[in-house]
Amino acid sequence: MSFFKKIVNKHTMSLVSNAAMPLIGMLVLSLMAHNLHKVDFGNYIFFLIIFTLADTFRSGFMQTSVVKFYAGADRKRAINIAGSAWAVGLMITISFVLIDFLLYMFVKSSNADLEATLKWFGVIYFCTLPSAIASWLLPAEQRFDKLLILQLVNQGGFLLCVLGLIFFHDVTFETVIYCYLGNNIVTSLLCIFTGWSKIRSVRYRSVQAMKDLAHFGKFSVGTTLMSTLLSSSDTFIIKSKFPVELVGVYYIPQRLLEIFQIPIRSFVAIAMPELSAAVHQKDDVEVATIMKKYAGMLTVLFVPIAIGAFVFGGIVIHLLFGKKFDNTDAVSIFRIFICYVMLLPIDRFFGITLDIIGKPHLNMIKVILMLIVNVTGDFVGIALLHNLYGVAISSLFTFLTGAIFGYWQLKKHLNFTVRDIFSLGYQQLKEVATHLLRKKAKPDNS
Repeated sequence: MSFFKKIVNKHTMSLVSNAAMPLIGMLVLSLMAHNLHKVDFGNYIFFLIIFTLADTFRSGFMQTSVVKFYAGADRKRAINIAGSAWAVGLMITISFVLIDFLLYMFVKSSNADLEATLKWFGVIYFCTLPSAIASWLLPAEQRFDKLLILQLVNQGGFLLCVLGLIFFHDVTFETVIYCYLGNNIVTSLLCIFTGWSKIRSVRYRSVQAMKDLAHFGKFSVGTTLMSTLLSSSDTFIIKSKFPVELVGVYYIPQRLLEIFQIPIRSFVAIAMPELSAAVHQKDDVEVATIMKKYAGMLTVLFVPIAIGAFVFGGIVIHLLFGKKFDNTDAVSIFRIFICYVMLLPIDRFFGITLDIIGKPHLNMIKVILMLIVNVTGDFVGIALLHNLYGVAISSLFTFLTGAIFGYWQLKKHLNFTVRDIFSLGYQQLKEVATHLLRKKAKPDNS
């Protein structure tokens, strides 16, 4: 077996999936910006924002709860949860489609942008349900190879469609939406015929399982919505207090933090089903170990990356965004962000662990507290410093608040210390590196 095959596992599959999809999405957006008329591009962005918000609500309501109840369950319970997820997902989807239809009937002539969005939103939202459910179930089964295929078909297929439209000089809002709809239909059909979405399990749904998913989901969707507000609150405050061009100056370092969010998302996708399985087995020691392992590995791994980002941040911003940001506060703000980047894995894993052990309301409270601290800190920072640094510095206190609250709440249920996180993370990274080096050095007998 080649070294390449040896290193292909659920960790690398999840990492590739979480790294490749944003890059493909950014490439598609760039092609749209260069080839669509300004009005059509504006219509597409408006549609994308509305669709993303609705999809975020559906995924926020369902994804964590599906993973929690599905992963580690016996076959009968797993099929029951999958069928119940279909039932709840259909209820959410049909509700949005009905709202869309009513809005389209009554406001279609008052706003052209809104009319174009409402015209297509309902049918596309309905057609994406099978692929959405598959994207919740596959991580719960730890089939990240199939999830990667699903995402490549979805995002990669849309990219090919857009390139085709450009080649034939037929890029309009309508043709782009036709491609978006057609590609999502193909993706959902793939999920249905391969069995990834488990559509046949809907016959095994139960009222109790639907209640369990809905009860958990109401907190997880609250957390998701609060997280969205948390990530956008700085932008709204800056726009209200400073010239509009400073919004872009602040947005650039925020976007660069994606280099840290990509591995966090991939590790979370791997850890959630493992945590859920340990909870099903009532093994609190294993729950704490899994949380410490993944949070610790990322935190230790981020140290050299953060140092490199701090030193070379100015060069990266110059290369990616051009000379016009060389003499702005973007580089300094990015370096301020780097000062709290080690808190990101700890805060995130404290949050998902609270979810998985059945305390989603505490995770929602944690995010609400972070939002309050962030907004308050922004206004205080602006009042004291009168510049963007005040907004950036407040973010340090925001994530520190989340980490402290999460630690305080988890200590009531799990036995661990912060020191455990760092020591186990370092130990695990050392073992992984040693294991890979041994595999590389071992002669290939295949």
